[in-house]
Amino acid sequence: MENYDKMRVVGRGAYGTVHLCCRLSDKKLVIIKQIPVEQMTKEERQAALNEVKVLAMLHHINIIEYYENFLEDKALMIVMEYAQGGTLMDYLQSRNGNLLEEEEILNFFAQMVLSLQHVHSKQILHRDLKTQNILLDKKKEIVKIGDFGISKVLSSKSKAYTVVGTPCYISPELCEGKPYNQKSDIWALGCVLYELTSLKRAFEAANLPALILKIMRGTFSPISDQYSEELRSLILTMLHLDPARRPHINQIMACPIVVNALMNLHTDTGKVACVRVHRPLSSMPGSRGRTSARGMGSARDALSGKPRALSSVLAWGGGLSLPTRLPIPSQDTQVVQVATGRTQRAAVTKHGRLFVWEPVGVGGETALPGSVDSAHPTLVPRYLEGQAAVTIQHVACGDLFTACLTDRGILMTYGSGANGCLGHGNMNDVTQAKIVEALLGYEVVQVSCGASHVLAVTNEHEVFAWGRGDNGRLGLGNQDCMASPQPVAVSEDIRPCSVYCGVDCSVILTLDGTLLCCGNNRNNKLGLDEINADGALERLVEEVNVFAPLASAPINTLQVQGVAVGTSHAALLTVEGKCYTFGANQFGQLGYEKEPHDRRPGQVKALNSSKISAIACGDTFTVAVTDDGEIFSWGKSARGRLGRVDDEPGVPKKVAITGEDPFNISSLSCSHGNTLVAIRPVQRSGSPME
Repeated sequence: MENYDKMRVVGRGAYGTVHLCCRLSDKKLVIIKQIPVEQMTKEERQAALNEVKVLAMLHHINIIEYYENFLEDKALMIVMEYAQGGTLMDYLQSRNGNLLEEEEILNFFAQMVLSLQHVHSKQILHRDLKTQNILLDKKKEIVKIGDFGISKVLSSKSKAYTVVGTPCYISPELCEGKPYNQKSDIWALGCVLYELTSLKRAFEAANLPALILKIMRGTFSPISDQYSEELRSLILTMLHLDPARRPHINQIMACPIVVNALMNLHTDTGKVACVRVHRPLSSMPGSRGRTSARGMGSARDALSGKPRALSSVLAWGGGLSLPTRLPIPSQDTQVVQVATGRTQRAAVTKHGRLFVWEPVGVGGETALPGSVDSAHPTLVPRYLEGQAAVTIQHVACGDLFTACLTDRGILMTYGSGANGCLGHGNMNDVTQAKIVEALLGYEVVQVSCGASHVLAVTNEHEVFAWGRGDNGRLGLGNQDCMASPQPVAVSEDIRPCSVYCGVDCSVILTLDGTLLCCGNNRNNKLGLDEINADGALERLVEEVNVFAPLASAPINTLQVQGVAVGTSHAALLTVEGKCYTFGANQFGQLGYEKEPHDRRPGQVKALNSSKISAIACGDTFTVAVTDDGEIFSWGKSARGRLGRVDDEPGVPKKVAITGEDPFNISSLSCSHGNTLVAIRPVQRSGSPME
């Protein structure tokens, strides 16, 4: 809310609170609807998501304009246009029984028809048209339809069944529980038109059964004869009990009295082009946030050897030949998870804050991604602002984009939108974290980013994939790019719990410890070749477009605890803490010797004396962490990939960490040539520091 100033509460509804706010950038008054989605059920979240989705689809001068949404204070904030003239219901009540002139009625009605025609053209039902949801501008001349909270997007020729809407405006078919379509909106619009002519509702009763009876009979008071026969006839046809006999919205527009009103409307006000510019979302600004002076001072204290911080984050690779402590925002920052991409380094703290490290060049200016001006760039930690009351529990990095997940299962992404990898329905870049709206109705429990695609898994074991699709990496049965999350089809008896993305492939881990893989199987890096227990290759698989189980012995019989996927190889961790690797071995990244054309997976026997607790794969190297806090690396050593001076290829060797002994390892992440490790010092007594 740092971009807005709250002025007052202007309404409260079943789903949240409505605030009148001032947008600080241009002092424009806006409405912010605050919907506490974090505490809602899946169905309630879906309803909140629906309003955002529908508003974003509609662009019309007679529909309340949607500006943006963001997450704050455990709630979804929807920023919309403010109509200063209040509701049409308020206006009619202010008439004190004095009927409106027919010209004014038709002026209002023509604008409603235009807006509803736009809504229906998008295959959307409003489902709650009423005078309380029709707003006016300051001069009370321009009509704007709002409140699409229970609207429904229909597929072609489909009908809806759910009984929703305000009782006084629901159609007879709704009362009978029959399927309905756009004709129910026509009924509600007829009720509104009747109200314009009578200053009272067409159907009212002391209780709901009596109201339903009136609606089913189509019983309402006569319309004043001061209005033309054409207007009264139009109302009667719109309130016909048989929906098939009600006019379509285009037929209403063709009525002579409505055509005249439409012509007068355009003559009086001019035809306004419905073009809108979307402002960037402000739920979480990008990585140019400020770091407090106190926080930076504490980081320097930790680096200088003064009282130790609760956590340290070590980095190597990308020109850092040995493990190097990165500065953290403050001495009391406890890092619980780290993630690295081609250009990004990010961390999540124990208290749910997300921060990133930015490279700083000469003069303090942030270096551009890919800059090679300095072999050893200075990295500065910066909290992402705008996280008030939002608890981040997980972060994942792709190439030039980042995904972060809240403790309530809401996913947000920002960065480069190439290939649709942000999941926002387009390929636009986003500088500030934006909610992946298509998943707002689900509780996401884990997310993984590849170079240009993403997989997410929900608490109900559903998997969604989006982004770049070649090589079949999305597991959707094709190679198409997807700009919004798509459900991945898996058998009903399979219960995914974790997902992992490689550069051009994807992996699902199930609750029973089995793996499903899709994408590029070059060098059998996904273990999809059919290799029997004797090591004989029965079928070679280069690529699959849907998720398939492991087929290579011996890994196809193992119970898996975790997996890591590099550019040309992969590693899996068994529940017993053993490490197996497979794929290309040109640089010794598998941790053992084998013939160049041998596609069989093998165990990293050099680590048999240790129990492995975590593994990660970079482009041409592998890193493993043991239960007792030791770190081993092997593979290509160029540009500090292994974090050790000894660069003997293909041999797992310990990475020496100085000044932090003993310690626990909180998180490990590798990507391309970079490695990040979060460690937590342990007191000499052996109990973790608090």
